[in-house]
Amino acid sequence: MTASLYALIAQSAEQAGEKPLIVEGGETRLRYADLDRETACYAQALIASGAQVGDRILVQVEKSVDNVLLYLASLRAGLVYVPLNTAYTATELAYFIEDAGPALIVCDPEKEQAIASLASKTRLLTVDANGRGSLEEAISTVSDAGFETVPRDTDDLAAICYTSGTTGRSKGAMLSHGNLTSNAQTLYDIWHWHSDDVLIHALPIYHVHGLFVALHLALLGGSTILWHHSFDADAVLSDLPEASVLMGVPTFYVRLADHAGLTRAASANMRLFISGSAPLLENTFAEFEAKTGHRILERYGMTEAGMIASNPYDGERIAGTVGFALPGVAARVAGDDGAELPRGEPGILEINGPNLFRGYWNKPDKTAEEMRDDGFFITGDIATMDVDGRIAIVGRGKDLIIAGGLNIYPKEIELAIDAVAGVRESAVIGVPHPDLGEAAVAVVVRESRTLDETAILTAVEGDLARFKQPRRILFADALPRNAMGKVQKARLREQHEGLFAAR
Repeated sequence: MTASLYALIAQSAEQAGEKPLIVEGGETRLRYADLDRETACYAQALIASGAQVGDRILVQVEKSVDNVLLYLASLRAGLVYVPLNTAYTATELAYFIEDAGPALIVCDPEKEQAIASLASKTRLLTVDANGRGSLEEAISTVSDAGFETVPRDTDDLAAICYTSGTTGRSKGAMLSHGNLTSNAQTLYDIWHWHSDDVLIHALPIYHVHGLFVALHLALLGGSTILWHHSFDADAVLSDLPEASVLMGVPTFYVRLADHAGLTRAASANMRLFISGSAPLLENTFAEFEAKTGHRILERYGMTEAGMIASNPYDGERIAGTVGFALPGVAARVAGDDGAELPRGEPGILEINGPNLFRGYWNKPDKTAEEMRDDGFFITGDIATMDVDGRIAIVGRGKDLIIAGGLNIYPKEIELAIDAVAGVRESAVIGVPHPDLGEAAVAVVVRESRTLDETAILTAVEGDLARFKQPRRILFADALPRNAMGKVQKARLREQHEGLFAAR
């Protein structure tokens, strides 16, 4: 029996029949009954364009129904799907093209000329947000004879997803059919998914969150997706009465919580609000619950493993934590030597399980650096785990500040500052200091310019030991973020690295 993820999706599609799969702007754009025929045409077009089983297909296109069919056809044809952020420039793409070595590139027609100059020997197909381009032309030439789904084993690659690259060069995480299937089935069970669910999908689909978590769950459930090209609070609120689940990044919930239209009545039909890809502020969690009666379910994952932990569906969802390791996933908090630390003590989170990637593409040395001898992956995230196994992410290992020989965890300071009246959010970084080596500096987004540095430092004085208190408070209109909403602390460190330089 094949381990192809597409074969599993095809079973759900057959059961769903004429049910709408994707609805956009009130119009049904795709039905489950059409999935077999449509993906067969796309798969034939990809193979006719020169792609063979196991080849990489690099994709940088706008979010669209065609994009979904392209992904599913890649799975069906036994290709390795390589999605890229649509914001990458041609210069940035040069690295990914060279590293992935794709047999086929699919891009927006407007970028065709620039990308062709980077990959002159690679076949290019184009498709825009409306389905126009040479991919459409290639599909029009195929037969209607169908397409036999290529059998896949559990360890066969389904996708290569590049890490967000907030620090250093992006690495391609190799994800197998088994990795993706096990993660989707586990989430389906623990989040109590069912065929009557209706998902609001406003995430990009070049990333794990929108492509693998949101899309896979809906497809496995034979559920209808209310499709949004991007997040717009007005549009999402208008869909709430027809939906049951929303998956989003914290920015979604900040904007919704600020919207006058978010009420208990507006969200009465909703079953579940899920947040991930970046930490959710505790005040956003509280404000959202006060307005809707719903406690947002925060979960934790990463490119190399999909979802790793989740707050419970039934049970206490605690703000500032990411819940418990998923069933089948082993997690521990360890020191630099890999030895597990006592519960409650901060250390590096390490994980293992069927969702764990097959390694970094073309980088066996990097893979070896991040793996323990017993198979555990070193996530690089600093975490604590309580006696019950509940996990809280404290920060990234690279974000650890060592001031005067003392370890400072930015998250602890950020929580204290975020609790100060008038603070919208903060990011704490370490910058070079001539005496301490490093010093903690907070970059704060405030709601009122009357809030000053002295007021914030005074407010947190009783909550933080002296060595943890920021040496400076800086103000910004907004914090720099990557495409998935993660604060780019590396950029902040670069901006302020000379703050304490001798004058």
